[in-house]
Amino acid sequence: MAMTVRVLVCDDQALIRTGFATIIDAQPDLEVVGECGDGRTAVDLAGRLQPDVVVMDVRMPVMDGIEATRLLAGAGVAQPAKVLVVTTFNLDEYVYEALRAGASGFLLKDAPPAQLLNGIRTVASGAALLAPEVTRQLVGRYAARIRPVDDTAADTPLTPRELEVLRLIANGLSNSEIAAALVISQETVKTYVSRILTKLDLRDRVQVVVYAYRRGLVS
Repeated sequence: MAMTVRVLVCDDQALIRTGFATIIDAQPDLEVVGECGDGRTAVDLAGRLQPDVVVMDVRMPVMDGIEATRLLAGAGVAQPAKVLVVTTFNLDEYVYEALRAGASGFLLKDAPPAQLLNGIRTVASGAALLAPEVTRQLVGRYAARIRPVDDTAADTPLTPRELEVLRLIANGLSNSEIAAALVISQETVKTYVSRILTKLDLRDRVQVVVYAYRRGLVS
C-alpha cells in the first residue's frame, strides 16, 4: 500500500488555508496534519509533526515564508523539509529568495486544484517543481540579484558534457529539450542530471539554476 503524504499548510489567510486543506484531504494519498498562519508557527509545527511537504505562503506576519523556509530547508539544516512555496509570482519579488532559501518549487495561488495536488506529490517524491517556462521567467527577472562567488567553471568537478547539460538546465530547458539539443536520449539526460546533482551535492534542478548563476556558468 502506498504511503500517505503528510502535509502542513501555512498561509496567513484562513480562507486559503481551509481551501487548500479541503482539496488535499479529499485525496486518498494525501493528509493535512497541521495548519498555521505564520512562518514561526510553521517552523515549530514542522519540527513536531515532521510533515512530508510544507505548503508555504511567502508574505506572512511574525516570520515570512522565506525565513521559515530557510530554517526548515536551508543550508546546514540536518534534516531539511520539502517546502512548496505557493505565491503570486507576478507580484512577489521574493520568489527567487524563497527558492534560494531551500524551497523545492513553487506554484501560483490561482493555480487549479490539480496543479496543487500534483505539486505536493512531485515535491514529496523528491523532485523539484519548477516548470522550464517558469525557470526562464525566474532567471530573467532575478538573475541580477544573484551574488557571484569566487568559484569558477574551472573549479567544478563536472565533465565538459555535464557542464553543457547544467547550462541548459539553468537556461530553463526540460529534459526533452536538452535531449533534442544534444541529440541524445531523455534517459541519458536523466543520467547526466543525476550525476550533476550528486557531484555538486545539490537537491534538485532549482539548486542547479542557482549554482550555475552564482558561478557565472550562465548569464
